[in-house]
Amino acid sequence: MPDVTHDQPIQASPFPRFIGSEIYRNSSYGAWHPLRVPRVSTVMDLTRAMGWLPARQYITSPRAKPAALTGFHTPAYLAALVQAERDQSVTEATRARFGLGTPSNPVFPEMFRRPATAAGASLLAGELLAKGGTIFSPGGGTHHGMPDRANGFCYLNDPVLAIQSLRRNGAQRVAYVDIDAHHADGVEYAFAEEPDVLLLSVHEANRWPRTGALSDRGVGQVYNLPVPAGMHDDDMALVRDELLLTAVAAFRPDAIVLQCGADAVTEDPQSRLCLSNNAHWSIVAALATIAPRYLVLGGGGYNPWSVGRLWSGVWATLNGIEIPDRLPVDAQSVLADLTWKTHRRNQSPQKHWLTTIRDEPRNGAISGEIRRDLRVLGSALRIWV
Repeated sequence: MPDVTHDQPIQASPFPRFIGSEIYRNSSYGAWHPLRVPRVSTVMDLTRAMGWLPARQYITSPRAKPAALTGFHTPAYLAALVQAERDQSVTEATRARFGLGTPSNPVFPEMFRRPATAAGASLLAGELLAKGGTIFSPGGGTHHGMPDRANGFCYLNDPVLAIQSLRRNGAQRVAYVDIDAHHADGVEYAFAEEPDVLLLSVHEANRWPRTGALSDRGVGQVYNLPVPAGMHDDDMALVRDELLLTAVAAFRPDAIVLQCGADAVTEDPQSRLCLSNNAHWSIVAALATIAPRYLVLGGGGYNPWSVGRLWSGVWATLNGIEIPDRLPVDAQSVLADLTWKTHRRNQSPQKHWLTTIRDEPRNGAISGEIRRDLRVLGSALRIWV
């Protein structure tokens, strides 16, 4: 597989592009790890079954070599990660120093090659967006990775590498928006002191990694909104309009990176939030016209049906494709072939997970806590010049 380079003249694409890879199809973190479920391969199969992913829009992701990753990760950590994949084991010293071989960040056959593929996609995206455009990389979004250790299922931090690549390729101001159920601790670590990188994270309060406080400000460009369990579509619509769109528009970025983790929907086992996939798609659409460069990444998502449907809808949204009320037979077959085994039993899908992509909206009274915290953040928002 090639390294991350692009030796052809860069031109803005007239249509969105999808960066994917077959490495995700048969790769798993292990039989009982939350990332045992198929995700990117489901999106590739489902969008193709719908006729939404023609060959001209698909790019096979390169795999980044260790030297391409040192913009954020330390050489010692990268060497340990490569060695752990080669040996399929780690020493106690390696586990303690680098966080490898733990229950969250286990040893598995592609433990370097898989994250290096996601990182390669993010690095390439920065190059391909030099003249503008839109790219979707559902394998990306590993926002917990730290320079010298694995963290929270994330061995590398491809959002950080994407932002660095965008800046190397002409972007002066990058807005990073994260709607995963978990705080983007690794990305904030990387850019908290960078005034030209706006950081916005909406995440569940008191959820691992328990960072991303409302009071975080960085150098005036960090805005975190920890939200209570049960947040629904109407809550998120208010957050979208009063925080995300307001802050991003005021920042006037020439690139936006959206981490679109799918673990904030009701069906996901790793959060207590209650969004429908409509909430994610509305944010994807709303951010699409603010900056000339737009990169949408994946992230969390641990129910194979909900994450596959949500990210397929992201791709439809980016292309302006109307999502049908009922899927054709070939698309239903993609979803029917999925399995999800938990510790106790095989999980059976709800009927509509097999026949539709769009969830029913999940509405309700807007949280007073969210209103209060939006006022706090609103009073702190800057107007950039």
